[in-house]
This record gives sequence, C-alpha cells and structure tokens, in this order.
Amino acid sequence: MTLRLDSLKPNKGARRRKLRKGRGIAAGQGASCGFGMRGQKSRSGRPTRPGFEGGQMPLYRRVPKLKHFTLVNPKHFTVVNVSALNELKAGSTVNLDSLVKDGVVTSPKHPLKILGNGELKAKLTVQAAAFTASARTKIEAAGGTCELLD
Repeated sequence: MTLRLDSLKPNKGARRRKLRKGRGIAAGQGASCGFGMRGQKSRSGRPTRPGFEGGQMPLYRRVPKLKHFTLVNPKHFTVVNVSALNELKAGSTVNLDSLVKDGVVTSPKHPLKILGNGELKAKLTVQAAAFTASARTKIEAAGGTCELLD
C-alpha cells in the first residue's frame, strides 16, 4: 500500500474519546470528576503554578541568577609573568623547581602557568603546565622553547 495524503489515518487506539466530566454518576466521572472530595487539587482552575514545590524554595530560586555557575573543581596554578623570567640566566631551563631555587616563586602549591605580561629578552627553555598564547609567542620570539608538562 502506498502512502498518500488521502490514505493517512491515526494508528488503532491512538485517538480516544474525550472524557465528559461532571455529567452524572453513570458517565463514570460524575460530581467530583475523579479529583476526590476536598483539597487544593480538587478546586477549579489550575491547582498550583508551574514550578511550585509545596512551599519549599523552588528550583528556579535556588540556582544562581547571574552570569555562570562557579566551578566545583577549579584548576589552580602558580602564575609567573614573562617579565619575571628576564632575571634568569640565558640558555637555562626554567621550571617550577628552578624558579623556587632562584627566588622568583615563594610558595609553589600548584602547577606552573606562564602569563604573557611584560617583555622577554633571554633565550630560555620553559617547562610549565600551561602557557597563555601571548606568553608562548614572546618566549618563542626571544628564541626559547615552550615545553608542556602533564
């Protein structure tokens, strides 16, 4: 059988007759129409507004309203600007341990991230967990290399 507009019809059992409520006891949904005797849900009109949680603070008021949600597990870095690397000896390898030894970093709690503020004149091999795009270009422009650590 081919499918044509004039042969379209709903599946068997897909369409049911509308219940005629409040039309006497013989109709099956008489008097209270299946809503019980009393209470909030038996009254006329919509029982409660959408999102109502029985007086509990609703979800749309519990979640933060502006901008974005705070990260549950944010990434923390020990940050060093490119300008702070100028004090180091040219041709040396720079990592978190060497920066602590040279006194550039005082509290190395987290992995190292290099930021691009300032200028770099020394040629260095920098090993860090993360680089900003501007820091990477400045290090490579000075003749150095950037190595990502896991």
